[in-house]
Amino acid sequence: MKIKVQMSMVLNLDKCIGCHTCSIPCKNVWTTRKGAEYMWFNNVETKPGIGYPREWENQSKHKGGWVMDGGELRLKGGGRLQKVARVFHNPDLPVIDDYYEPWDYDYASLITAPHKNHQPSIRPKSQVTGEPMQIKWGPNWDDDLAGVCETGARDVNFSGLDHAIYLSFKQVFMFYLPRLCEHCLNPACVASCPSGAMYKRDEDGIVLVDQERCRGWRYCVSGCPYKKVYFNWKTHRSEKCIFCYPRLEAGLTTLCAHSCVGRIRYVGVVLYDADRIHEAASAKTDKEVYPAHLDLFLDPSDPETIAAAANQGIPEHVMAAARRSPIYTLAKTWQLALPLHPEFRTLPMVWYIPPLSPVEALAGNEDIRTAVDNLRIPVKYLANLLTAGDEEPVRLALKRLAAVRAYMRSVRVEKKPDDTIAASVGLDSATLLKMYDLLAIAKLEDRFVVPTATHLENNPLHTIKGCAGFPDYR
Repeated sequence: MKIKVQMSMVLNLDKCIGCHTCSIPCKNVWTTRKGAEYMWFNNVETKPGIGYPREWENQSKHKGGWVMDGGELRLKGGGRLQKVARVFHNPDLPVIDDYYEPWDYDYASLITAPHKNHQPSIRPKSQVTGEPMQIKWGPNWDDDLAGVCETGARDVNFSGLDHAIYLSFKQVFMFYLPRLCEHCLNPACVASCPSGAMYKRDEDGIVLVDQERCRGWRYCVSGCPYKKVYFNWKTHRSEKCIFCYPRLEAGLTTLCAHSCVGRIRYVGVVLYDADRIHEAASAKTDKEVYPAHLDLFLDPSDPETIAAAANQGIPEHVMAAARRSPIYTLAKTWQLALPLHPEFRTLPMVWYIPPLSPVEALAGNEDIRTAVDNLRIPVKYLANLLTAGDEEPVRLALKRLAAVRAYMRSVRVEKKPDDTIAASVGLDSATLLKMYDLLAIAKLEDRFVVPTATHLENNPLHTIKGCAGFPDYR
């Protein structure tokens, strides 16, 4: 057993209000350079929709991630020979129009415009060419279902559903999906990079780009199924979310998590068995990847794990943080959080609690299990998004979220705690109270458990110049 530490995040989609407050500090701090105008390391999409870049989930088009081929795990985009053959032309790359051509306005002309009888106006100007342009797409074009009547049919999560029914006025549904780099355990971007510029930090699993080694071949861009690696058209280097590692090393959480007004984000470390990564990613069927992924996580309170971690040099303060981390509790103990598109087989480490959309039945006495299947958001859609189409893990998470609501109603409104509610979802009432505390009223120190970095001066990974696109950031 080879124990590794992974910095991870859980996002509670049941609470996301789509305000995009998480995206703004990330954009202002990390992507203000020339050539990075179109990059959003963190963005918030509306589902249903085709997202940013367009149709990023459609791997029949983009060929990202991994697939099982003849019992062997391989990159969907091909191995070394295929990459060498296409080194000057990669047809799987998204083009700038799939993201959007960034634009700006000459605001000064409004101030300096001469006196006129009418209000002066300004035209959008491309930040790539500097020429006037017509806006045809943007990073948030699907926001609040805008245009979903045109694009919704291309949302791959409608697989097995009649999209026309769920896009009709009376049946339409929506929820928000904040996205950032998944910092996967089996990252396809790292495996796709011919120069070795993409790497996974040994101490916390954060995936970064060494700017001095990057040669701009962009196989990392096409290899990432989440399309969270970007190409800087000015520097000809790849850039991506760095999980705000300078902040983490100081014991602070990421900017997106710190600024979230809905308090939907949880950040912490988990322990996993690195020797079993290939086994988990090579699960026979797509539906088996999620349970195999979950089995990789190690209980930080288990005496055997504690002893093995000590023998392998994992600091005690990191182990203490792992025991306090909300990630293991939400993902493994309570099984509320689920991975995004596990069928990509990258073993992502940014997980999501599915949204429990409004349902009138929950206000009454209807059985929780029946109410979950009456939600406005189809369970099948959520399963296609989070569990490779397996509805049971999604249904279990939704039942437990509904149980928390129903139980707290019995406590606060009816003044008669109903302990049968917890039993119906395989838990006890004390656990439902703990769920309520963490999901609804948890303080910052409970949501963000980030151990400070160790041995900074002796760790060469902290002094790589140009790491992740930020020169001499030490």
